[in-house]
Amino acid sequence: MDPRIESATKSLPKLCRVRSEYYGRWMKRSITALITAALVATTLTTATTASATPVRHPKPVVKCEFTPTPENPAAKPVHLPAPVAKAKGTVDVYFATNYGPFVVRMDRTNAPCGVHNFVHLVKSRFYDSTQCFRLTNSSRLGVLQCGDIYRQEEGGPGYKFPDEVTGQETYPRGTVAYGNQGPGTNGSEFFVVHSFANIAPNYTVLGHVIAGMSTFDRMVAAGIADPDQDGPPAKPIRIYKVWTR
Repeated sequence: MDPRIESATKSLPKLCRVRSEYYGRWMKRSITALITAALVATTLTTATTASATPVRHPKPVVKCEFTPTPENPAAKPVHLPAPVAKAKGTVDVYFATNYGPFVVRMDRTNAPCGVHNFVHLVKSRFYDSTQCFRLTNSSRLGVLQCGDIYRQEEGGPGYKFPDEVTGQETYPRGTVAYGNQGPGTNGSEFFVVHSFANIAPNYTVLGHVIAGMSTFDRMVAAGIADPDQDGPPAKPIRIYKVWTR
């Protein structure tokens, strides 16, 4: 045999063994690198996903107490409102009357149960096709009172709920507040201050008129059927429709 061939033949097993050990080490390093890369990628993806996911905070709510008044049943079909109300944000309430429109922005933060109740009555169409039976324009009180279905202070929703007052309430022009017949007797009756109201801070403030105060100026200009300027409007004031947005 050719000595060169014989030498190569003898070296072949050693060469194969060297190559096998080399490729073995290379494969281990490669697999380790791949696993490390995969773990890093997974960690980065998880971190990115976690940081991209917004943190959701529960919306503030309060519990409300609505008590049925069987002695004064509902003047229109309406159920008790849900006992939980949103305690943050505002809602705009739109009114269409025979004297023109107006818009009230109600504040849930100030009167969460009161606003919750008002929106409930609006959605129940309680105020649609109703009449405002009291208009005042005295030196002490200038308001339009609405929300009674039958006549002044008669015809409510068939339940009542507590006041939401601090004792610091004031009632300047444009204020919208609940009327009542004593503490804790809120229902559907409300009033809008068209000039001023020099009254005790016993009435839950719902919000303020943000558009349409001229509507009330026209109502007052039409007159009041009472020499003391506290009674029914000279010409009926009708609410055609109320809705929210």
